[in-house]
Amino acid sequence: MSEEEKVEEETEKEQKERETEIVEERIYTVPLSRTWISPVTRRAPRAVRLLKVFVKRHMKVDDDSIIISNDVNEKIWDRGIEKPPRRIRVRVTKDIDGFVTVHLAEGE
Repeated sequence: MSEEEKVEEETEKEQKERETEIVEERIYTVPLSRTWISPVTRRAPRAVRLLKVFVKRHMKVDDDSIIISNDVNEKIWDRGIEKPPRRIRVRVTKDIDGFVTVHLAEGE
């Protein structure tokens, strides 16, 4: 078994452990249209910040406890820094420790 396969197995085990500890799960459509107010070279980073603010407001947590998955980040940055999506559909989960993880919704 190569090192990459071992790492993948470990991450799968960690994900299964986290899924058993889920306290709350919600699906949101987050409006990111306000990012288009910014200059073109700052739109995607602003979209990420707006996503964090939205999750913070709706899940009632601190900024430090929000984790954005790679899938969501790649979706926002998919068309580059200048053209982030106008809205994004996400699945937000909160675990026992109070950490909130943002994933793409099913079928996205």
